[in-house]
Amino acid sequence: MDYKYIEQLLERYFNAETSLEEEQMLRTFFSQKELPADMQQWRALFTADDEEMLGDDFDARIMEAIAQQEAADEEVPVVKAREVTLTKRLLPLFKAAAVVAIILTLGGALQAPFDNSWNTLDDYASYEQTLDSVAAVSPVQAENITDAAADSTNVLLAPKQKQ
Repeated sequence: MDYKYIEQLLERYFNAETSLEEEQMLRTFFSQKELPADMQQWRALFTADDEEMLGDDFDARIMEAIAQQEAADEEVPVVKAREVTLTKRLLPLFKAAAVVAIILTLGGALQAPFDNSWNTLDDYASYEQTLDSVAAVSPVQAENITDAAADSTNVLLAPKQKQ
């Protein structure tokens, strides 16, 4: 028998394009004792006996299998699935963003002056900020001392010295 023709019939069979006569030819071909190695895999598909078909007691066997499965399911605890919304999935990201916002806010607050002596840009420009020199800072007086000569504007930084 021509194997090319059988391969074409197989292809048409799997595309559901064969007639009953062509399917009978495939059954006859696969019932042979010697088949090519590449066609051995399809033998069981075409050589099923009538005894292996569903049979009259098929419905009863299926109902029995369903009953056994239901009995087995009753013994296993039921696990309920939880619904995970987008908000719940992004909650760790929201928490991280809040922590970053708090850190940035505190960092900005620590850099701002604590008194209102720097009200205008001219006041700020007249002072030089020196972070690494302690000698540039004038002596600090307590705020509760009521000395007319000593107000909080003298406390910050020394004025820029001309060289």
